[in-house]
Amino acid sequence: MNSQGRMNSQELGMHVVAANREIFWKLVVVAIAMFGFGFAMAPIYKRICETAGINKRDLPAVVANTQVDATRTLVIELDANTRGLPWDFRPLQKSIQAHPGELVQVMYEARNSSSARTTGQAIASYGPQYAAQYVHKLECFCFSTQQLEPYQTRQMPVQLVIARDLPADIKVITLSYTFFQLPAGKEPG
Repeated sequence: MNSQGRMNSQELGMHVVAANREIFWKLVVVAIAMFGFGFAMAPIYKRICETAGINKRDLPAVVANTQVDATRTLVIELDANTRGLPWDFRPLQKSIQAHPGELVQVMYEARNSSSARTTGQAIASYGPQYAAQYVHKLECFCFSTQQLEPYQTRQMPVQLVIARDLPADIKVITLSYTFFQLPAGKEPG
């Protein structure tokens, strides 16, 4: 220090280096502590889960869907029609059995029997008609237009759930799709 109580540049430089060294070693200690804590977390977490009973290995392989009413069995009849399309259109199964609340998948098949690309849109209908409010489709080819190249065949899924509150007097539901040809200019891109 000089006579006026100020540090010269050499003293100031040494003071800064000492302060930086102290900060460096504090950061090294913090980094080592964080690494050690992270490394120790796995056995600590395992012990907490074992104590709390969270991480049990004896869970059933398949968890039952509690939304399914296994006390009732319905018949779902499948039907297919076309209007103005040169398509062969049919369900791959004529009927299936299902429980209300059960996720069901059925397949339909369409084949363009002409030498031209054609586009259609399917419309669903139900029997009895009021059953429509109890059929909830999750996936359906009827959600969008379908375009088939000449002689192309396509299998198309329908995933649905019949609501559990379906009236008990309904034992059979008919699900019918009719494909209509789209007019020129309404075909997709």
